[in-house]
Parts: sequence; C-alpha cells; structure tokens
Amino acid sequence: MWRVWLLFDPRRMLIALFTFLFVLAIVIHFILLSTNRFNWLEGPRAPAAATSQIAPVAADTVKAV
Repeated sequence: MWRVWLLFDPRRMLIALFTFLFVLAIVIHFILLSTNRFNWLEGPRAPAAATSQIAPVAADTVKAV
C-alpha cells in the first residue's frame, strides 16, 4: 500500500478528496432543499387548491321550470 503513495502526492490527494466531498455535500443539500418534505428553510409548501372543471353558470341563463 505504501507504494501507491509514491505515485501520488498525499497533500494533493487529500485536498482533492476534501474538495470532492464538499461539492458532494453541497449538491445533496441543494437536492434536499428542492423537495417539499426536506426543505428546512421555507417549510413545506401548501398543496395547490383543487380546481373544478365545471364553470359556474350565470343566474340569468338558468331557465325557471
């Protein structure tokens, strides 16, 4: 195993590893912030109100029976 470190500089490898892990953590946090369940900044969004597909009929168009 020690021969592997003769090929790579340990300081560069540790900096590359920490940079990769930091970027991965930031990406995971942004993915979680974009979800409704795990958004800890804005809280859960209210669900959209259900809209009716039937338009209301005006009172003057209704015929009295």
